[in-house]
Amino acid sequence: MNANTRATNSAQWLNLVQQKVQTLRFGVVQIVVHEGQVVQIDRTEKTRIDRREATDFAPSQD
Repeated sequence: MNANTRATNSAQWLNLVQQKVQTLRFGVVQIVVHEGQVVQIDRTEKTRIDRREATDFAPSQD
């Protein structure tokens, strides 16, 4: 792999990570590397429930 290809690949995955982070409110962006190359980017998003709103989801105590 030549220097231009490495630079292009770096720019691509950096842009992808930036997009994943910018659209994420709470969560994790994980980068998987194999033999010095980024091969996978995982994004896990969490949904936070406000404590005041959580009572709306509590089971009724009938």
